Amino acid sequence: MDITMIVDTIWVLLAAVLVFFMNLGFAAVESGFARSKNTVNILSKNFIVFAVSSLGFMLLGWGLMFGGDNPLIGTQNLFILGRSGTDFYKDTLTSNVPFWGKFFFQLVFCGTAATIVSGAVAERVKYISFILFSFVLTLVIYPIIGHWIWGGGWLANLGFLDFAGDTVVHSVGGWAALAGALILGPRYGKYDKDGKPKAIPGHNMSLAVIGLFVLWLGWFGFNPGSTMSFQNPADVMHILVTTNTAAIAAILTATATSWIFIGKPDLGMTINGCLAGLVGITGGCAYVSVTSSLIIGAIAGVIVIFAVLFFDRVKVDDPVGATSVHLVCGVFGTLSVGLFAQEGVTSLSTVNGLFFGGGLSLLVTEIIGIVAVGAFVFVSSWLVWYLLKQTIGIRVSLEEEIRGLDIGEHGNSAYPDFAIVAPIMVSANGSTGTYPVITPADVQKPSSAAVSPEAAIPVINKARPGAKMTKVTIITNQDKFTQLQTALDKIGITGLTVTNVLGYGMQKGHTEYYRGVPVKTRLLPKVQVDIVVCKIPVNTVVDTVKKALYTGNPGDGKIFIYDVENVIKIRTGEEGYDALQDEEDK
Repeated sequence: MDITMIVDTIWVLLAAVLVFFMNLGFAAVESGFARSKNTVNILSKNFIVFAVSSLGFMLLGWGLMFGGDNPLIGTQNLFILGRSGTDFYKDTLTSNVPFWGKFFFQLVFCGTAATIVSGAVAERVKYISFILFSFVLTLVIYPIIGHWIWGGGWLANLGFLDFAGDTVVHSVGGWAALAGALILGPRYGKYDKDGKPKAIPGHNMSLAVIGLFVLWLGWFGFNPGSTMSFQNPADVMHILVTTNTAAIAAILTATATSWIFIGKPDLGMTINGCLAGLVGITGGCAYVSVTSSLIIGAIAGVIVIFAVLFFDRVKVDDPVGATSVHLVCGVFGTLSVGLFAQEGVTSLSTVNGLFFGGGLSLLVTEIIGIVAVGAFVFVSSWLVWYLLKQTIGIRVSLEEEIRGLDIGEHGNSAYPDFAIVAPIMVSANGSTGTYPVITPADVQKPSSAAVSPEAAIPVINKARPGAKMTKVTIITNQDKFTQLQTALDKIGITGLTVTNVLGYGMQKGHTEYYRGVPVKTRLLPKVQVDIVVCKIPVNTVVDTVKKALYTGNPGDGKIFIYDVENVIKIRTGEEGYDALQDEEDK
């Protein structure tokens, strides 16, 4: 085998795997930007969408995309599940990579387009409806656009340039997402009675940032891998650097823009800014200089902020900003090819854009492609969504949406913190089972066992007469817990019940923003410490707490004092004062 073929195949394999890994990035970003009650649904959608995409693209999508040179659609050897079907495509794209390697590389791009839709319809779309739409998108809609541009169709013949998929992948996914978001309508509670957008914060920004870095890494396969060859390493490295440069420029401008117009450097906007830069450079990464990529990324970072705010205002509810990132910046990236393309920056770049003496020719071609793709994808996607709506429905019930799609659609939750699981009992002979649940009725029944129920139940001691018990509850900032615990230790209080709680007092919390929209009556994280005292005077406890927590500023906390009627120690049955004492104190 030729060494060139080996190198090219390994390169395409590496790039395809990196793009495949982007599925994790999309899943993490989308679930992080959504509420915890919908996490299972979102993760499941990101699993299922790649499986559905793979099936659709394998059954018919590849053939429609690359099956001959018909201007509108592939018509030859549409079905590749057979030896003769693959032989037809030996020289498609490149002859240096085996057919299934080329197929998988194109498949992961197809899957990316479908995944984009998931974020825009999150938190209210029916699971089955999303699956069916994704199947149609990857079976027919995406492949037709792919044929127009990458499969020798009419836009390719017109001279339309889209190196790694600003139009083929991101705009297709974006237009389909926009159609879905419009026909679904906004989430319950997204807009107030006056039609003003309300913030619905994501539940895990850490997960969103992890997802961003996974996507950023995957983009180094997405763009450079689109060479499908490593015969010219200089081209690959140039694309790598233009990709990264656009991303870092967009991070800075998105952060600055949100800081100026929102008042704070919103992390969610910064995440979308980075993605906007990566999308904005995807179409022209092989055709523009590094300097131009810096400018493209910087502009994309600004555009995406205003796009997110715009879609919110016109009631296109997109929980993750998919339409802003992939549609708006995909269109901008396509226009950027017509503006910034520069002949000779790589061996793949042979045409100049408007800013480098090429005139309007390339820019007009890019605009024609944008309009044609937008019209076809939006209308066809709208029809598919509409047909699904009229048949099986596309939106979950209001009750299910409020409760969360995790329970309604999947019957489980991502964070089952309070699930009660019966402990496993192992008998002497090694068999397993669960401990029986004991009810009061069981205790009253006569028992044939050797030990009577009375003997099995501890004797209850009466409370020590005259011993007054008091419960002291302290609510304060989380960062003050350590100093509070230390102070209580010094006066002999070692038994604490500590709970993380949310709340606010007269100060009504603090003003917070999520993607430019204020979060009203924001609950603040607090720590609640409960203690019950008897031997130690309550005044001593109160004075100790006040000294430990006092700063003179709002937020020092509050102390609540209650009379306690009784305390029962479950293990021994002791009550009152005796139940509060440790064994060593008796």
